[in-house]
This record gives sequence, structure tokens and C-alpha cells, in this order.
Amino acid sequence: MSVSVSYDENDRLTLAGLECDCACHHEQPAQDIYMGKDLLARVPSFIEARGLGRRCVLVADDITYEVAGRSVEETLVRAGFEVIPCVVRREDEMLPDETACGEVLLSILPDTEFLISVGSGSVTDITRINATRTKLPFVSVGTAPSMDGYTSVVAPLLLRRVKIQRAGVCPDIIVCDLDVMATAPLAMAASGAGDVLGKYIANADWLLGTIINGEPYCPVCASLVMGAAAKILDNVDEIARKTETGMRALVEALILSGLSILIIGHSRAAASIEHNIAQYWEMQLVQRGRIPPKHGAAVGVATLLVWPLFRRFASEDLSLLDLGQIQRNRISREERERWMVRAFGEEGGRTIMRENPEDFLTWEEQERRIRVAQARFPEIRAVIEAMPPQADIEHTLRTLHGDMTPDDEGIGPDLLDLSLRCGKDYRSRYTLLKLLDECGLLAEYLAAPSSVPGQAGRGSGAS
Repeated sequence: MSVSVSYDENDRLTLAGLECDCACHHEQPAQDIYMGKDLLARVPSFIEARGLGRRCVLVADDITYEVAGRSVEETLVRAGFEVIPCVVRREDEMLPDETACGEVLLSILPDTEFLISVGSGSVTDITRINATRTKLPFVSVGTAPSMDGYTSVVAPLLLRRVKIQRAGVCPDIIVCDLDVMATAPLAMAASGAGDVLGKYIANADWLLGTIINGEPYCPVCASLVMGAAAKILDNVDEIARKTETGMRALVEALILSGLSILIIGHSRAAASIEHNIAQYWEMQLVQRGRIPPKHGAAVGVATLLVWPLFRRFASEDLSLLDLGQIQRNRISREERERWMVRAFGEEGGRTIMRENPEDFLTWEEQERRIRVAQARFPEIRAVIEAMPPQADIEHTLRTLHGDMTPDDEGIGPDLLDLSLRCGKDYRSRYTLLKLLDECGLLAEYLAAPSSVPGQAGRGSGAS
């Protein structure tokens, strides 16, 4: 099943091949997505064609306002729009927290008709959540090919330094000016590539969820994200040179990946254990008063960390599992609650447990999952063997001078070890690390020299 991409005379992206009869709920994208050169001057006409109104709040940060926000504001004013600029200024990097969200909210007036974000991940998300809460349409003008969230309907935010996910809306209009994107540092392109390459892990985990738990799987969305990842691998040299071909390939990959979230209303095709680990680093570093690495860069590093675990599991012999010993090693509900508080903090741990109650497994459910994995292991092995060589991922990130190791991201051994052990607990979404834990293998895998050094812990299962 293949999705085809084309552009009309106005540089508007069109998709064909989205028809699907899988069990997932589907929404057909109705957004106007423009990708090309010299697009900033045409933003007023894009808005007029959509009929969003004349009065808006423009959201940017210190950097993105100078990159494109000021130009967009001046262009809109010349075209007769009323613009209230909301430039979120910080001494350090702006984070998508309650303070930034509040600044946008307080800039919105009763007669505001739409919002416009000029930026990448954080700027887009604080605008997205305000558009959702106020029921206003919004326009996204991208400034960097650093993440796949432009088309998302999920807003990753920080609430009292805890990473949360909140349902949001997709922009009505997305404008990706390739000239503007090319001005972003190569590190941001590497971040975008890392975000997309993590989809190989997300797709494998999604298929595991289908095999073990009968989770609905959408082949159209899988085609979108796998095609997006292939674009990165096929065009890495052009991306490194920031040519028009390279920028189009990268931005298109990010847009297509994000569209999967819009189509089925959740990020299953786009995010899994690699995102959980990256988000854990972000939470922990913010709580320690440090600026976290770029989201996509962290996803790329986490992808490289967990990839060997998949390869090792493909050669596992699950018939050797001692179910009696696994049952005896199960931790109690109270022990798991203490673990969650230790790993995520009091507020974070309680919030995650409240939002993911199904992660407290009974032994009967854990045993069922183990037995399904044993019976259907050839299918699991086939999923893993279909993944590309890890060397391809490493080559891509290295060519883009992207981060390759936790050290590159400022992640110390203790935080690294803890993140690999608790990444599975961030949400109930099924992952290989959940399966390893339920089979009593996770501690062994993480204690291996090829993985991460640290104390071997008990397999939890969960109760």
C-alpha cells in the first residue's frame, strides 16, 4: 500500500492513496499544506483563501521572530490584517510549559479570529493547545526542519516540569518555506532526521502490540511513516548540503510522518519507546534546571540505544522461559507504585499511573502475553528482521553531524540507566521493553555489556 505525494500550481501538497479499511478510526486531512520557495510573502493570500478572518495573535520566540516572525507580521499588516505579536522571550531556550502557554492565552482578545505560530516544536505546541482551548483556527509557519509535529494533533507540554501529552488540533494552514528551513543550523536538520528515523522503532513496537494484544494497525499510516524514514535515508547527502532537494525531502518526511497522527488521532505510528526515553531525559533535565537536548536529537540517540535490544530479541528462545520463576519475581502493586514515584517523582509518577491504569497487570494477563509471544515468535522475529541495518541509521546521523550517544546529549550513566529501565512505564503503549519486562528478561538485557552498564534489577511484570 503506497501513498503518493504531489503539489499543485500554488505549492499546495496533495496526497493520494489514503483509503484504508483497517479497524482504526480515520480522518482525511483537510489542511492546506504549502511547501516551496518564497512562501512568506504569500501567507496573507493563503489565509484569505481559507477565510480565517483578519484579526490574529502571532506567536513566536526570540529567535523565530527574527528569522521569520517579523517578516510575516509586516506582510500581514500591509495586507490589512490586525496582528497582536506574542513573542515569548527567555534568557535560555523557551520551553512549552504552563508559563509560555499562559502568555499566549493572555494575548488572545475576545475579537481574535485565529492564531499564527512562527517557529518549530515548542512554539507550535503552545499555539496548538491555546487554539484547542479557545476553539480558534491556527496557522503554522515553520522555521526549522527539526521535528514532525507541524501536522500533529497531540501537544507535548511541560506541567510543573512533568512531561504531559494533551489532545490538540492540527493547523488549518501549514507553510514550509524551504529557504527559511535551510537557514536553520544543520543540528536542527539532524534533529528532524532523528525524529523520523525513530519511526522504525515505533512501527516495530506497533506491530508487537498487534501481535500480542490484537491492537489495530493501520497500513496506510505505516506506509506514511516508513516512506518518510526512507526519504531521510535516501537523501542524506542532499540534506547535509541543505540543497532544495534535501530540504524538500526532509520537510516532506516530517510532514508525512506527522500526518499519521492526524489521520488516526494518536501518535502510535510516530512514537514509542524511543520517544518515551527521550521525554524522560527532558523531564529529568528540566527538573534539574538544565536545558534539555532537541527533541528529535534525543529521539535519534534513544533509537540507537534500543535498536540492539530488538536485534538480540530476534534470536531469543522463549520456550526456555520459566513462568513459575517469572511469577515469583513479580512485584506487588505497592512496590510498583513506589518504583514509579522513585523514577518519575511524586507528582509525575502519580499522574502517569492515573493516566495509564491498565499497566497494573494481573498475573493472568501477563501470562497470556508471554504465551502469545511464545506461540507467535516467528512473526515477532519477522518484524525485527524487516528493520533496516542499524548502520544505515548511524551513517545518516553521522553524515548530518547529529548526536550519536548519550554523552553527546549530556546524559550521565545514572540517568541513562534509569531511563532505559523506566521508559516502558511512561505510558501503556506496548513496546519491546514491556515484552522483555513481562518475560523477566529486561534486567538481563540492560545489564549486558552491549547495552548499558548498571545494576541488574528484578523484572517487574506489574500487578
